[in-house]
Amino acid sequence: MKWVLASNNAKKLVELSAMLAPLGFELVPQGALGVPEADEPHCTFVENALAKARHAARLTGLPALADDSGLCASALGGEPGVHSARYAGDPKSDERNNARLLAELAEKKDRRAHYVAVLVFVRHADDPQPIIAEGEWHGEIVLEPRGDGGFGYDPLFLVPELALTVAEIEAEEKNRRSHRGQAMAKLVEKLRQRR
Repeated sequence: MKWVLASNNAKKLVELSAMLAPLGFELVPQGALGVPEADEPHCTFVENALAKARHAARLTGLPALADDSGLCASALGGEPGVHSARYAGDPKSDERNNARLLAELAEKKDRRAHYVAVLVFVRHADDPQPIIAEGEWHGEIVLEPRGDGGFGYDPLFLVPELALTVAEIEAEEKNRRSHRGQAMAKLVEKLRQRR
């Protein structure tokens, strides 16, 4: 069964496709179908994910899966939050976002943070009952980047029980533990219940 992924992020596509492949779902990135990125004007992950899913479904006629995710730092009142991808402005830059986060936390003793992922699946653009699943992954922000894997804030996000940043964890382990992995497991369970 083919779904449109309401994202053009190649790394998200790889992560989510790997999680959905065993169920027989194929994700096609919206860009491959000529769908432009949706506006994300909302202040919550769930509202932005729902807007992206409806946008992709409306323009393709396919069921759509959208992800809105980000990093929330306790000492910054939840920032960068929904602004995680563009925390340092446009164009998007993981390197500049990481530098800004480190600068904002430089004088803070509280280094706690958590990743949030909200996945929204709609059968069609006007689906009155979207499936919504959320995951959180708690850790802390290190003083300087470590590791070469992952993307976004992964080189800064320490998983305390492993004493490794997400960028130092193997992809399979990341998928199992991550906020997105947790959200996907919940989404899959909800999909099974609906069948």
